[in-house]
Amino acid sequence: MPRAAVAFALPRADFVAARDDLFAAGYEPLHAETADDLERLLGNRDDVRVAILDGENDIDLVLEMYAILHEDGHNIPALILMPPMTLGRMSLGGRSDSTDEYFSRPFTAESLRWRIDAMLIRSGDVPVQEPVVVDQIVAAHAMAAHAVAAHAMAPAAPIVEALDESQRGRLVIVFNPKGGVGKTTVSINMAATLQRKKHFRVLLVDCDAVTGHVAPSLGLPELRTLAEAWLWDHQKGIAEEAIAQVAAPHSPGLDILVLSATPFHTEVLVPARVAAAIAAARAAYDFVILDLHPDFGPLNLAIFELADRIIVPVTPDVPCMLAAIQFRDVAAALELRDRLLLVINRADSGISPANVERAIGLPTLARIRSAGSLFYRASDSGISAVETAPGSKAVGDIDGLVDRLLTALSSGEHGGLGLQPRAGIVGSVRALFGRRAD
Repeated sequence: MPRAAVAFALPRADFVAARDDLFAAGYEPLHAETADDLERLLGNRDDVRVAILDGENDIDLVLEMYAILHEDGHNIPALILMPPMTLGRMSLGGRSDSTDEYFSRPFTAESLRWRIDAMLIRSGDVPVQEPVVVDQIVAAHAMAAHAVAAHAMAPAAPIVEALDESQRGRLVIVFNPKGGVGKTTVSINMAATLQRKKHFRVLLVDCDAVTGHVAPSLGLPELRTLAEAWLWDHQKGIAEEAIAQVAAPHSPGLDILVLSATPFHTEVLVPARVAAAIAAARAAYDFVILDLHPDFGPLNLAIFELADRIIVPVTPDVPCMLAAIQFRDVAAALELRDRLLLVINRADSGISPANVERAIGLPTLARIRSAGSLFYRASDSGISAVETAPGSKAVGDIDGLVDRLLTALSSGEHGGLGLQPRAGIVGSVRALFGRRAD
């Protein structure tokens, strides 16, 4: 997805301190120390969407830079650092039809990121990527589905179709094609709630061989993985172990399975084989929760079809929302859209939840508020937040998520808020841009 460039005209120390965080959030910060630097930058780049200006040290330089932002057809909003005593000197209102903002010290890279997100929404000037890969993904999904069906029909494979519906545990996927949105946090605490508070037998599967950390977060860093088990079975010439045999107990009623601890030597994890084994595991559990790697690779495409529901965690920021919108459109092309449910993580920071819901246009299962260091402390302790802080507000939000999920599954409904679908990624983002933050 294209990055929006940010002209960063604060002192270099501020630029260095914020650079990595802004880049991780989906932006490309570009330093401009002088007006000439800014002018050259705008002459060479057509993707600068916001400028951060330093009104704290040189107000005349800010005025010069501000003029450059609105010359030669440019209309770039400014986020201006300034002390309160100088606010009266700015007199910039009316120079632009964009919405400028002001801020003061102390500030953090995260606070800059939220402000930039909000400004992009109001200006409507965000680069949007059409889901040009949808056709390829659909074709790959069809191939994966065919391979899963062929594998399920093989004599050595479990015959999933023979299971009565009452014998099948519910299979819930947690996925967003963008990382860092709280997939693992949602997966772990949802699984813990289903086991501890609802008394279901739950299997939690870490399908991420690249950045997965379900097992370490639950105090199980040395698990035997499915890849290791199947390689061992092959070397010994014995029958393939079922997932329920490989999974390790975390607590009574909650088992953990890791597909692989490394992205290397995973040739044994043929997508069709893994998908068939996961489908068969539903006979041993009430719920199977899958935490997927953020990609549209063959393994994920093979697994998508198994899901009763696909939970899409999203944080209230533009890059994450665009990723969720793209997945929504991919899911529609795969005829899976009615299985998607939105979870807004850190819902009380950044863009308002109402705007997130309107833009993405998926039923909203839950909003989870920020919880400070709660989830990090729980992970460091090797247990879920449900166990460490059962009375916290964020854990209460998880409880509500699980209750609504159970209601949706038992009733066959796909609901949340009953939001109307939007026509395509561009239409969704433009609809969002037409509204101010609530």
